[in-house]
Amino acid sequence: MVTIVENAAAAVPAIPDGATVMIGGFGAAGQPVELIDALIQSGATDLTVVNNNAGNGDVGLAALIREGRVRKIVCSFPRQSDSWHFDKKYRDGQIELELVPQGNLAERIRAAGAGIGAFYTPTGYGTPLAEGKEVRVIDGKPYVLEYPLVADYALVKAHQADELGNLIYRKTARNFGPIMAAAAAMTVAQVSYIVPVGDLDPESVVTPCLYVDRLVRVSVPMSVPEPVGAGQ
Repeated sequence: MVTIVENAAAAVPAIPDGATVMIGGFGAAGQPVELIDALIQSGATDLTVVNNNAGNGDVGLAALIREGRVRKIVCSFPRQSDSWHFDKKYRDGQIELELVPQGNLAERIRAAGAGIGAFYTPTGYGTPLAEGKEVRVIDGKPYVLEYPLVADYALVKAHQADELGNLIYRKTARNFGPIMAAAAAMTVAQVSYIVPVGDLDPESVVTPCLYVDRLVRVSVPMSVPEPVGAGQ
C-alpha cells in the first residue's frame, strides 16, 4: 500500500549512502526536481544515479552532481551544452560514467522490471561499448549481451495520482518514469494532484499502484492543467 507523505523531505530520508537511484526525466521534462532537492538535503552521498542525461543547468540532478553526491552516473547523453557540473566533475576524475545507448538504457531498465535475466541487442556491436561483453550471432547478425539495470530507489514525476498510488503522466514527462518505477525496490513519486480513488480513468493509468511505495504532492505550477476525472 502506498504511503502518502506531507512533503518531499519526508519521502526520501531513508535513502542511504551508496544506494543506486533511478531518476526520471528526459532533460528537464519529467525530472522530479523537488525529490532531488530533498535527496540533497538528506545528505546521502556516494550514489549511483541512472538517468537519461547528466543534469541540466544548476538545478535537480545537476545540483546533486555539483554537491559531489554522485559517485557514478549511468546515462545515454552526458554532454548537452548545459551539463557543466558533470563535465567538470568528470574531467577532474571525481565522477564515474557508464555510457549506455539510449535504447539499451531503456531496455535494461525495462528488463529489470519484467524479470528478464539478460537480452541480446545489436546496438553497440563493434564499438568500445561492447568490449568485454559476450557476443552471439543470431540469424547471421551479431548481438551483444546486456544485463538488466536494477535500483534500490526510483524517483519519478507524474501528473496525477489517486489515493492508491496509480499514476498518470503528462505528455513527454512520462519518458522513463514507468519503467523505472517497475525496476526499483522502492519508488517515490511526486505528483501535481492526488485525487480520490475512482477519479482516474483506468484506461489512462500508466503506472499501477503496485509499483509505487511513497507519494507526495508538490506545489503546482500555473501551467499545469487541472485534473480531469474519469466521468468528465
